[in-house]
Amino acid sequence: MQEVVVAKPAWRARRKRSPSIRWLQKLSFSNVLLVFAGLILFFLLACVVAPGWIAPYAPTEMHTDRIMAAPGATHWFGTDYFGRDIFSVVVHGSRDSLFIGFASVLVGGLAGGTLGAISGYIGGSVDAILMRLNDVLMTIPGILLALAIAGALGPSLLNIVLAVAVGSIPGFARIMRAQILSINSRAFIAASRSIGTGSFQIFWKHVLPNAFSPLLVMATINLGTSILAGSGLSFLGLGVIKEVPDWGTLLAQGRGYLTVAWWICTFPGLAITLFVLAVNIIGDRLRDALDPKKAA
Repeated sequence: MQEVVVAKPAWRARRKRSPSIRWLQKLSFSNVLLVFAGLILFFLLACVVAPGWIAPYAPTEMHTDRIMAAPGATHWFGTDYFGRDIFSVVVHGSRDSLFIGFASVLVGGLAGGTLGAISGYIGGSVDAILMRLNDVLMTIPGILLALAIAGALGPSLLNIVLAVAVGSIPGFARIMRAQILSINSRAFIAASRSIGTGSFQIFWKHVLPNAFSPLLVMATINLGTSILAGSGLSFLGLGVIKEVPDWGTLLAQGRGYLTVAWWICTFPGLAITLFVLAVNIIGDRLRDALDPKKAA
């Protein structure tokens, strides 16, 4: 008996999905962790952009008849010792917390990337001097360096950003220098030099664009570390005391009530944990996607 093959309709055969749509469909169904991390990051960024649309109460609104109320239908995360809604305070406090993370990574990435690029491309005595200075910074633990800088400069949001950023410079510099040295020894760079292309043009058009991928991956992973460092400085009292505290300050304010109102500390700590987990998952997948060995 011959097998009967049913031909598909012509309109269905002509309908081909683009590679990007197929990639997104595969990503959505095959990588639940990445989708979960993306949703968490999207929600937290929405809290930064439009906290008034998400938080049910104003962050300074005090419900004196419901002081330290347990989590429930009215107050999802409970209330604190002032009667403020913890969920609303966490949502509004995400602005300063995430600003510290993103701004410190941006400053540290630009400074460290510039340092590593200059050191790797120029080489010689410039490379030796810059890398020895970088080694000195690497011998000091990042959190201790941030504590020293924040303690010397005083409590300020920008000072915390600067303190956390300085601690991340050595790692960015090392990554960028290694990439520059690797790309600078490849055949297409030698070919560009052989046809008379200038050093600056080679660096700007060929070396620098090919060195950004590992720096981007490291910046994504360092977001979580920066949030932890910034929250740690706020927890130790080096943050800015404002009407709307950030997550680290919320942890510090609620630690005295841990035995009677556990929710005051738990939910800001959970927000920090979820953000760090989300950016680490996204950074890990981004590293796999940009790795040429795995792509091959």
